[in-house]
Amino acid sequence: MEQQLLTRLEAAVARLEALAPAGSAPSASSRDLTDAAPLDPAISAFDEMVANSLGRVSAAAGKIGGQVLDATKTIEEAFTVLKELLITAKQRQKPDVAGLPEFLKPLNDVILKANSMAEGKRSEYFNHLKAASDSLTALAWIAYMGKDCGMSMPIAHVEESWQMAEFYNNKILVEYRNKNPDHVEWAKALKELYLPGLRDYVKSFYPLGPAWGTVAVVSSSSSSSAITKVPAARAPAPPPPPATPLFSPETTSSRPKEGMSAVFEEISSGKSTTAGLRKVTDDMKTKNRADRTGVIAATEKSPRANSFSFSRAPPKLELQMGRKWAVENQIGKKNLVIDDCDSKQSVYIFGCKDSVLQVKGKVNNITVDKCNKMGIVFTDVVAACEVVNCNGVEVQCQGSAPTISVDNTSGCQLYLSSSSLGASITTAKSSEINVLVPGAGPDSDWVEHSLPQQFVHTFKDGEMRTSPVSHSGA
Repeated sequence: MEQQLLTRLEAAVARLEALAPAGSAPSASSRDLTDAAPLDPAISAFDEMVANSLGRVSAAAGKIGGQVLDATKTIEEAFTVLKELLITAKQRQKPDVAGLPEFLKPLNDVILKANSMAEGKRSEYFNHLKAASDSLTALAWIAYMGKDCGMSMPIAHVEESWQMAEFYNNKILVEYRNKNPDHVEWAKALKELYLPGLRDYVKSFYPLGPAWGTVAVVSSSSSSSAITKVPAARAPAPPPPPATPLFSPETTSSRPKEGMSAVFEEISSGKSTTAGLRKVTDDMKTKNRADRTGVIAATEKSPRANSFSFSRAPPKLELQMGRKWAVENQIGKKNLVIDDCDSKQSVYIFGCKDSVLQVKGKVNNITVDKCNKMGIVFTDVVAACEVVNCNGVEVQCQGSAPTISVDNTSGCQLYLSSSSLGASITTAKSSEINVLVPGAGPDSDWVEHSLPQQFVHTFKDGEMRTSPVSHSGA
């Protein structure tokens, strides 16, 4: 027995000595593979997006030159900084709230540089400079740290940021439509850079924000220790016992039957099949029980839940990223006021009920989304006032508003001032829309005009013609 054990130990030592030099070989190859790791597919897609979409903008700017070319170079610089931040994010841990501004400082400096180009005396290319500087706010999606960070999700942030730049971008298209095609190409390429370019890129790779600390760094000391560590020798396991035949006569006869075989065996054994059942006496029968009657008790019906439910998220009234006023989940608040605003900021109202908001000052645009019995009073908007997915809202314009749109809304009262009578009102999938305008005199009552929601379509003279339905009394 001792001789057999000694033989086994010698064999195990010989195997360990043979494996020792081979175990250190993979270290060099694994280190080479780490150094020669393929480029991150997200970074490769970013380079491809910049080469295609931003390349079109740069090519058009090169033909225009001047301030437009300088603004385009600032956009290129901002996208270069964004790429560096994406690479850096994967090599470090997620920063806290105090460390986030330091991480975003390079991108913030480029955005401030672009904003300074549009300040001061208005130049011939003011719309180009404003479109370029306002569009760079879309790159701040990388600051998204979670649902409680106070900003929209990355995809929504890119779309909302482009809305501010689109106002000036559309002015370029209108101004140079029949004058210079290079400016039109620049404006179209700039929009495609963000929509769908940057939006689709973020949707594909970073829909929930940047990826932090996904690149693992292995120190040389840990790798060397892992290489030199040799697993302990184990004695070979004893051989397993011989297997018993699967259908041996001994096992099949001694093993009790299970399943349906046992049921049929018990039935055929001749025993009484009702031996284990309990006797049902007369007092146990339903027709003889005193506690059971034929009267059906009336149950109180639970009220049906309202089709439009409001989220129970905490109410919010704050300025986000210096660009967007967020008014959310306000219920029963009649004295909401935004007075510290400017024409570069937008107002987004979401999920409010039985409340009134006053916007004192000029803002870029106002959006009212999923609100019920909400009142909004504003002075001036630069772009548009939008009402979406609402029920029973009232909107009053005290100054000017070039565009007012109502979409998928039931019940909306629009109060226009004398300065906003030329506003363009667009409705879609909406009902009960009334527009009230001032009367002829200063003390006259408001004059109400209802917008039609039924139309007649006829095919005449080779084209479709649409007219509102008119009802005449008998």
